Amino acid sequence: MKYNFLGNTGLVVSEICFGTMTFGGKGYWEAIGQIQQQEVNELMKTVVDSGINFIDTANVYSFGESEKLLGQSIKDLGLKREELVIATKVRGRMGEGPNNVGLSRYHIFQSVNESLQRLQMDHIDILYVHGVDPKTPIEEIVRSLNDIVLSGKVRYVAVCNWPAWMVMKGIGIAEKHGWNKFAGLQYFYSLAGRDIEREILPLAAEENLAVMPWSPLAGGFLSGKYTRNNEKAGDSRRDEFDFPPINKDKTYDIIDVIAEIGKQHNASPAGIALAWVRQQKGITSTIIGAKRPEQLQDNINSTSIELSAEDLKRIDEVSALPKEYPGWMVERQSQDRNINKG
Repeated sequence: MKYNFLGNTGLVVSEICFGTMTFGGKGYWEAIGQIQQQEVNELMKTVVDSGINFIDTANVYSFGESEKLLGQSIKDLGLKREELVIATKVRGRMGEGPNNVGLSRYHIFQSVNESLQRLQMDHIDILYVHGVDPKTPIEEIVRSLNDIVLSGKVRYVAVCNWPAWMVMKGIGIAEKHGWNKFAGLQYFYSLAGRDIEREILPLAAEENLAVMPWSPLAGGFLSGKYTRNNEKAGDSRRDEFDFPPINKDKTYDIIDVIAEIGKQHNASPAGIALAWVRQQKGITSTIIGAKRPEQLQDNINSTSIELSAEDLKRIDEVSALPKEYPGWMVERQSQDRNINKG
Protein backbone atom coordinates (compact mmCIF):
# COMPACT_ATOMS: atom_id res chain seq x y z
CA MET A 1 0.00 0.00 0.00
CA LYS A 2 1.29 3.43 -0.95
CA TYR A 3 0.50 6.65 0.91
CA ASN A 4 0.03 10.26 -0.13
CA PHE A 5 -0.11 13.58 1.65
CA LEU A 6 -3.60 15.06 1.96
CA GLY A 7 -3.20 18.10 -0.27
CA ASN A 8 -1.24 20.92 1.36
CA THR A 9 -1.16 19.25 4.79
CA GLY A 10 1.18 16.94 6.65
CA LEU A 11 -1.52 14.25 7.01
CA VAL A 12 -0.71 10.96 5.24
CA VAL A 13 -3.46 8.73 3.84
CA SER A 14 -3.45 5.42 1.97
CA GLU A 15 -3.93 5.52 -1.80
CA ILE A 16 -7.12 3.51 -1.24
CA CYS A 17 -9.85 4.73 1.09
CA PHE A 18 -12.47 2.29 2.38
CA GLY A 19 -16.01 3.61 2.04
CA THR A 20 -18.73 2.38 4.40
CA MET A 21 -21.91 3.18 2.46
CA THR A 22 -22.76 -0.56 2.43
CA PHE A 23 -22.98 -0.64 6.24
CA GLY A 24 -26.42 -0.77 7.83
CA GLY A 25 -29.04 -0.91 5.12
CA LYS A 26 -31.74 1.35 6.55
CA GLY A 27 -34.33 3.01 4.33
CA TYR A 28 -33.33 3.57 0.72
CA TRP A 29 -29.74 2.66 1.63
CA GLU A 30 -30.91 -0.97 1.76
CA ALA A 31 -30.38 -1.25 -2.00
CA ILE A 32 -26.71 -0.29 -1.58
CA GLY A 33 -25.82 -2.67 1.23
CA GLN A 34 -27.11 -4.26 4.42
CA ILE A 35 -23.84 -5.23 6.09
CA GLN A 36 -24.18 -5.80 9.84
CA GLN A 37 -21.64 -5.89 12.67
CA GLN A 38 -20.03 -9.30 12.15
CA GLU A 39 -19.55 -8.73 8.42
CA VAL A 40 -18.40 -5.17 9.08
CA ASN A 41 -15.74 -6.46 11.45
CA GLU A 42 -14.52 -8.99 8.87
CA LEU A 43 -14.25 -6.33 6.17
CA MET A 44 -12.54 -3.87 8.50
CA LYS A 45 -9.94 -6.45 9.51
CA THR A 46 -9.09 -7.05 5.84
CA VAL A 47 -8.93 -3.29 5.28
CA VAL A 48 -6.50 -2.61 8.11
CA ASP A 49 -4.41 -5.72 7.42
CA SER A 50 -3.93 -4.49 3.82
CA GLY A 51 -2.45 -1.21 5.01
CA ILE A 52 -5.46 1.03 4.39
CA ASN A 53 -5.59 3.74 7.07
CA PHE A 54 -8.28 5.96 5.52
CA ILE A 55 -11.95 5.19 6.29
CA ASP A 56 -14.85 7.18 4.85
CA THR A 57 -18.40 7.33 6.21
CA ALA A 58 -21.24 9.86 6.45
CA ASN A 59 -23.95 10.66 8.95
CA VAL A 60 -26.66 10.06 6.33
CA TYR A 61 -25.47 6.56 5.43
CA SER A 62 -28.33 4.43 6.74
CA PHE A 63 -29.25 7.44 8.89
CA GLY A 64 -26.38 7.03 11.33
CA GLU A 65 -26.07 3.24 11.30
CA SER A 66 -22.92 3.27 9.19
CA GLU A 67 -21.15 5.48 11.73
CA LYS A 68 -22.35 3.29 14.61
CA LEU A 69 -21.17 0.08 12.96
CA LEU A 70 -17.81 1.60 12.05
CA GLY A 71 -17.19 2.93 15.55
CA GLN A 72 -18.14 -0.37 17.15
CA SER A 73 -15.95 -2.29 14.72
CA ILE A 74 -12.90 -0.26 15.74
CA LYS A 75 -13.70 -1.15 19.38
CA ASP A 76 -14.40 -4.83 18.65
CA LEU A 77 -11.18 -5.31 16.70
CA GLY A 78 -9.07 -3.34 19.16
CA LEU A 79 -7.78 -1.07 16.40
CA LYS A 80 -5.57 1.87 17.30
CA ARG A 81 -7.59 5.03 16.74
CA GLU A 82 -4.45 7.10 16.28
CA GLU A 83 -3.44 4.99 13.28
CA LEU A 84 -6.70 5.59 11.41
CA VAL A 85 -7.90 8.62 9.47
CA ILE A 86 -11.68 8.79 9.88
CA ALA A 87 -13.79 10.98 7.59
CA THR A 88 -17.49 11.70 7.86
CA LYS A 89 -19.89 14.23 6.37
CA VAL A 90 -22.53 16.81 7.15
CA ARG A 91 -25.37 18.29 5.12
CA GLY A 92 -28.10 15.67 4.66
CA ARG A 93 -31.36 15.47 6.56
CA MET A 94 -30.99 13.66 9.88
CA GLY A 95 -34.41 14.35 11.41
CA GLU A 96 -37.86 15.76 10.75
CA GLY A 97 -37.25 19.23 12.19
CA PRO A 98 -36.61 22.17 9.86
CA ASN A 99 -33.07 22.65 11.21
CA ASN A 100 -32.04 19.00 10.89
CA VAL A 101 -30.69 19.49 7.39
CA GLY A 102 -28.28 21.77 5.53
CA LEU A 103 -25.06 23.57 6.32
CA SER A 104 -26.18 26.15 8.84
CA ARG A 105 -23.93 26.73 11.84
CA TYR A 106 -26.65 25.09 13.94
CA HIS A 107 -26.75 21.89 11.87
CA ILE A 108 -22.97 21.60 11.43
CA PHE A 109 -22.31 21.73 15.19
CA GLN A 110 -25.28 19.50 16.03
CA SER A 111 -24.32 16.92 13.41
CA VAL A 112 -20.68 16.76 14.51
CA ASN A 113 -21.72 16.13 18.12
CA GLU A 114 -24.08 13.35 17.05
CA SER A 115 -21.52 11.78 14.70
CA LEU A 116 -18.92 11.69 17.50
CA GLN A 117 -21.40 9.88 19.75
CA ARG A 118 -22.19 7.29 17.09
CA LEU A 119 -18.52 6.79 16.21
CA GLN A 120 -17.53 6.62 19.92
CA MET A 121 -14.73 9.11 19.24
CA ASP A 122 -13.61 12.48 20.56
CA HIS A 123 -12.66 13.91 17.17
CA ILE A 124 -13.22 13.53 13.43
CA ASP A 125 -10.12 13.65 11.25
CA ILE A 126 -11.81 14.99 8.10
CA LEU A 127 -15.25 16.57 7.95
CA TYR A 128 -16.75 16.98 4.48
CA VAL A 129 -19.63 19.26 3.61
CA HIS A 130 -21.67 16.70 1.70
CA GLY A 131 -23.11 18.92 -1.00
CA VAL A 132 -24.58 22.32 -1.76
CA ASP A 133 -26.91 24.11 0.64
CA PRO A 134 -28.46 26.87 -1.49
CA LYS A 135 -30.01 28.60 1.55
CA THR A 136 -26.93 29.07 3.75
CA PRO A 137 -24.38 31.76 2.76
CA ILE A 138 -20.97 30.34 1.92
CA GLU A 139 -19.39 32.68 4.46
CA GLU A 140 -21.49 31.17 7.26
CA ILE A 141 -20.51 27.67 6.13
CA VAL A 142 -16.79 28.43 5.96
CA ARG A 143 -16.77 30.25 9.32
CA SER A 144 -18.68 27.40 10.97
CA LEU A 145 -16.17 24.89 9.60
CA ASN A 146 -13.29 27.00 10.89
CA ASP A 147 -14.88 27.20 14.34
CA ILE A 148 -15.60 23.47 14.51
CA VAL A 149 -11.88 22.88 13.82
CA LEU A 150 -10.92 25.37 16.55
CA SER A 151 -13.22 23.49 18.95
CA GLY A 152 -10.96 20.43 18.62
CA LYS A 153 -13.77 18.20 17.38
CA VAL A 154 -12.53 18.21 13.76
CA ARG A 155 -8.97 18.21 12.40
CA TYR A 156 -9.47 19.09 8.70
CA VAL A 157 -12.39 20.20 6.53
CA ALA A 158 -13.14 19.26 2.94
CA VAL A 159 -15.93 19.44 0.38
CA CYS A 160 -18.06 17.11 -1.76
CA ASN A 161 -20.01 17.84 -4.90
CA TRP A 162 -19.76 21.65 -5.02
CA PRO A 163 -19.31 23.45 -8.36
CA ALA A 164 -15.77 24.73 -8.86
CA TRP A 165 -16.80 28.37 -8.46
CA MET A 166 -18.28 27.66 -5.02
CA VAL A 167 -15.15 25.85 -3.87
CA MET A 168 -12.98 28.76 -5.00
CA LYS A 169 -15.28 31.27 -3.33
CA GLY A 170 -15.04 29.30 -0.09
CA ILE A 171 -11.26 29.23 -0.34
CA GLY A 172 -11.18 32.97 -0.99
CA ILE A 173 -13.36 33.73 2.03
CA ALA A 174 -11.17 31.54 4.26
CA GLU A 175 -8.01 33.23 3.02
CA LYS A 176 -9.48 36.69 3.55
CA HIS A 177 -10.30 35.98 7.20
CA GLY A 178 -7.40 33.66 8.03
CA TRP A 179 -9.75 30.71 8.58
CA ASN A 180 -9.08 27.02 8.00
CA LYS A 181 -9.40 26.19 4.30
CA PHE A 182 -10.60 23.08 2.52
CA ALA A 183 -7.91 20.42 2.46
CA GLY A 184 -9.51 18.19 -0.13
CA LEU A 185 -12.32 17.35 -2.54
CA GLN A 186 -14.50 14.26 -2.84
CA TYR A 187 -16.18 13.93 -6.26
CA PHE A 188 -17.59 11.30 -8.61
CA TYR A 189 -14.80 10.25 -10.94
CA SER A 190 -14.59 7.13 -13.07
CA LEU A 191 -14.04 6.01 -16.63
CA ALA A 192 -17.79 6.39 -17.07
CA GLY A 193 -17.81 9.90 -15.60
CA ARG A 194 -14.76 12.07 -16.21
CA ASP A 195 -16.58 15.41 -15.83
CA ILE A 196 -14.33 16.72 -13.04
CA GLU A 197 -11.47 16.92 -15.53
CA ARG A 198 -13.06 20.11 -16.90
CA GLU A 199 -12.96 22.35 -13.81
CA ILE A 200 -12.48 20.45 -10.54
CA LEU A 201 -9.15 18.73 -11.24
CA PRO A 202 -7.52 21.93 -12.58
CA LEU A 203 -8.77 23.77 -9.48
CA ALA A 204 -7.35 21.06 -7.23
CA ALA A 205 -3.96 21.26 -8.95
CA GLU A 206 -3.88 25.06 -8.73
CA GLU A 207 -4.84 25.14 -5.02
CA ASN A 208 -2.97 21.95 -3.98
CA LEU A 209 -6.12 20.18 -2.83
CA ALA A 210 -6.37 16.44 -2.29
CA VAL A 211 -8.80 14.60 -4.58
CA MET A 212 -10.74 11.56 -3.34
CA PRO A 213 -12.87 10.02 -6.13
CA TRP A 214 -16.13 8.37 -5.09
CA SER A 215 -17.82 5.61 -7.09
CA PRO A 216 -14.77 4.85 -9.26
CA LEU A 217 -16.69 1.84 -10.61
CA ALA A 218 -19.72 4.00 -11.47
CA GLY A 219 -21.99 2.32 -8.97
CA GLY A 220 -20.78 -1.13 -10.00
CA PHE A 221 -21.37 -0.66 -13.72
CA LEU A 222 -17.64 -1.08 -14.43
CA SER A 223 -17.38 -4.24 -12.30
CA GLY A 224 -17.49 -6.51 -15.34
CA LYS A 225 -20.95 -7.84 -14.50
CA TYR A 226 -22.68 -5.56 -17.00
CA THR A 227 -22.47 -6.03 -20.77
CA ARG A 228 -24.72 -5.26 -23.70
CA ASN A 229 -26.11 -8.78 -23.34
CA ASN A 230 -26.43 -8.62 -19.57
CA GLU A 231 -28.10 -5.41 -18.43
CA LYS A 232 -28.94 -6.83 -14.98
CA ALA A 233 -26.21 -8.26 -12.76
CA GLY A 234 -28.55 -9.85 -10.23
CA ASP A 235 -26.45 -8.95 -7.19
CA SER A 236 -25.42 -5.36 -7.87
CA ARG A 237 -26.84 -2.24 -6.30
CA ARG A 238 -27.33 -0.74 -9.78
CA ASP A 239 -30.10 -3.25 -10.42
CA GLU A 240 -32.21 -1.43 -7.82
CA PHE A 241 -30.38 1.89 -7.40
CA ASP A 242 -29.33 3.09 -10.87
CA PHE A 243 -26.88 5.78 -9.77
CA PRO A 244 -24.75 7.74 -10.59
CA PRO A 245 -26.14 8.58 -14.04
CA ILE A 246 -23.89 7.57 -16.93
CA ASN A 247 -24.00 7.14 -20.70
CA LYS A 248 -24.46 3.36 -20.74
CA ASP A 249 -23.94 2.88 -24.49
CA LYS A 250 -20.55 4.61 -24.27
CA THR A 251 -19.71 2.74 -21.08
CA TYR A 252 -20.27 -0.63 -22.77
CA ASP A 253 -17.52 0.38 -25.23
CA ILE A 254 -15.29 1.21 -22.26
CA ILE A 255 -16.04 -2.15 -20.64
CA ASP A 256 -15.03 -3.97 -23.84
CA VAL A 257 -11.61 -2.30 -23.73
CA ILE A 258 -10.90 -2.72 -20.01
CA ALA A 259 -12.01 -6.37 -20.12
CA GLU A 260 -9.48 -7.02 -22.88
CA ILE A 261 -6.73 -5.16 -21.03
CA GLY A 262 -7.69 -7.02 -17.86
CA LYS A 263 -6.89 -10.35 -19.51
CA GLN A 264 -3.36 -9.10 -20.22
CA HIS A 265 -2.90 -8.16 -16.55
CA ASN A 266 -4.75 -11.18 -15.13
CA ALA A 267 -7.14 -8.70 -13.56
CA SER A 268 -10.87 -8.05 -13.51
CA PRO A 269 -12.41 -5.12 -15.40
CA ALA A 270 -13.02 -3.57 -11.97
CA GLY A 271 -9.32 -3.82 -11.18
CA ILE A 272 -8.40 -2.07 -14.42
CA ALA A 273 -10.99 0.67 -13.85
CA LEU A 274 -9.65 1.27 -10.33
CA ALA A 275 -6.04 1.25 -11.52
CA TRP A 276 -6.89 3.86 -14.16
CA VAL A 277 -8.37 6.21 -11.55
CA ARG A 278 -5.44 5.66 -9.19
CA GLN A 279 -2.92 6.50 -11.92
CA GLN A 280 -4.54 9.79 -12.91
CA LYS A 281 -2.62 12.95 -12.05
CA GLY A 282 -3.71 14.61 -8.83
CA ILE A 283 -5.61 11.67 -7.32
CA THR A 284 -4.86 11.25 -3.61
CA SER A 285 -7.01 8.32 -2.43
CA THR A 286 -9.63 6.35 -4.34
CA ILE A 287 -12.72 5.36 -2.35
CA ILE A 288 -13.76 1.73 -2.67
CA GLY A 289 -16.73 -0.05 -1.14
CA ALA A 290 -17.63 -3.71 -0.76
CA LYS A 291 -20.28 -6.10 0.49
CA ARG A 292 -18.21 -9.28 0.35
CA PRO A 293 -14.62 -10.11 1.38
CA GLU A 294 -13.65 -11.36 -2.08
CA GLN A 295 -14.98 -8.18 -3.67
CA LEU A 296 -12.98 -6.08 -1.21
CA GLN A 297 -9.81 -8.08 -1.83
CA ASP A 298 -10.15 -7.73 -5.60
CA ASN A 299 -10.45 -3.97 -5.20
CA ILE A 300 -7.42 -3.84 -2.90
CA ASN A 301 -5.42 -5.95 -5.36
CA SER A 302 -5.91 -3.24 -7.99
CA THR A 303 -3.14 -1.26 -6.27
CA SER A 304 -0.61 -3.70 -7.73
CA ILE A 305 -1.75 -3.07 -11.32
CA GLU A 306 0.40 -0.64 -13.31
CA LEU A 307 -1.17 0.25 -16.63
CA SER A 308 1.27 0.86 -19.47
CA ALA A 309 1.32 3.99 -21.60
CA GLU A 310 -0.39 2.01 -24.37
CA ASP A 311 -3.06 0.75 -21.94
CA LEU A 312 -3.74 4.28 -20.77
CA LYS A 313 -3.89 5.56 -24.36
CA ARG A 314 -6.46 2.95 -25.37
CA ILE A 315 -8.58 3.60 -22.29
CA ASP A 316 -8.37 7.37 -22.73
CA GLU A 317 -9.48 7.19 -26.35
CA VAL A 318 -12.62 5.20 -25.59
CA SER A 319 -13.59 7.18 -22.47
CA ALA A 320 -12.52 10.73 -23.32
CA LEU A 321 -14.87 13.63 -22.65
CA PRO A 322 -16.29 15.49 -25.65
CA LYS A 323 -14.84 18.97 -25.89
CA GLU A 324 -17.08 21.73 -24.52
CA TYR A 325 -17.03 25.52 -24.57
CA PRO A 326 -15.11 27.42 -23.27
CA GLY A 327 -12.58 24.59 -23.02
CA TRP A 328 -12.10 24.20 -26.77
CA MET A 329 -11.77 27.97 -27.15
CA VAL A 330 -9.16 28.16 -24.38
CA GLU A 331 -7.20 25.38 -26.09
CA ARG A 332 -7.42 27.10 -29.48
CA GLN A 333 -6.42 30.53 -28.23
CA SER A 334 -3.54 29.15 -26.16
CA GLN A 335 -1.69 27.80 -29.18
CA ASP A 336 0.00 31.13 -29.94
CA ARG A 337 1.65 31.09 -26.50
CA ASN A 338 3.61 27.91 -27.19
CA ILE A 339 7.15 29.26 -27.70
CA ASN A 340 8.53 25.80 -28.51
CA LYS A 341 6.16 25.22 -31.40
CA GLY A 342 7.78 24.43 -34.72
